[in-house]
Amino acid sequence: MSLPFLEPLLSGPRIVPVLVLDSVETAVPLAQALVAGGLRTLEVTLRTPAALACVEAIAARVPDALVGLGTLTRPEHFAQARDAGARFLVSPGLTGKLAEAALATGLPYLPGIATVSEAMIAWEYGFRELKFFPAMLNGGAPALKGMAPLLPEVRFCPTGGIKAENVQEILSLPNVFALGGTWLTPAEAVKNQRWDEVHRLASQAAALSPAS
Repeated sequence: MSLPFLEPLLSGPRIVPVLVLDSVETAVPLAQALVAGGLRTLEVTLRTPAALACVEAIAARVPDALVGLGTLTRPEHFAQARDAGARFLVSPGLTGKLAEAALATGLPYLPGIATVSEAMIAWEYGFRELKFFPAMLNGGAPALKGMAPLLPEVRFCPTGGIKAENVQEILSLPNVFALGGTWLTPAEAVKNQRWDEVHRLASQAAALSPAS
């Protein structure tokens, strides 16, 4: 069995804000600010008790957003994500049980890898789109460039430690279809509901990225 790819679903800039959300009241205006700034593909991380409810709210109330759920580390998380309305799934690593759970959802899935060996294992499970994580700690653009001739049919979405100054270099690589980052939603800006600041950061990031 194979899953649909995430890349064909992307439109506009190939930058995915990675979100840690504590409440639905924050999730919806934050998502609206990011989408208004030009970034419509959003990854909510399953790092808070409110994450599933936030995905549900964004899916229902921000129709222009393509919302996914990340930090999936247990098999049961996958069905929960699908039922909450997630359009794609992301995990920091990969195990056999996670692969089975992901395949059962029928949704695009990005398993996390950090090495060529891990990428080869993901390939054996049938996954062709992978999350390179944590990207900057594992060599950033040079590491991804080195993987390209070894894994010519694999496409990557690196996340972890990426900043605005890294965007153009990483997105210029032919084996990268998107990248993710948390720099677009500073904790203080989110806490104080400074949505104009989030909108500004999203617009700046969108200008750095060629459209998909």
